[in-house]
Amino acid sequence: MLQTLRKAGGSLVMTVPKVFVEQNGLSEGSQVELHLQGKKMTVEAPARPRYKLTDLMAEMPEGLPRAEGWEEMPSVGLEDG
Repeated sequence: MLQTLRKAGGSLVMTVPKVFVEQNGLSEGSQVELHLQGKKMTVEAPARPRYKLTDLMAEMPEGLPRAEGWEEMPSVGLEDG
């Protein structure tokens, strides 16, 4: 894919293709990793963290109020995915 560099202030900028943005769930303010090697530059969207409900619950401080029977409730989505 050929891109044209444009001047913006003291820098040169290029656009990020919409398909890359959508495939990686990016939006304004998202951070990406640039890998530079000689004349080659690649852009990598960092992997999104995957959480498990049981791990998040285990990290909750003791003494916080909890709904009765919360831990026994069945999954309704991708909580344990």
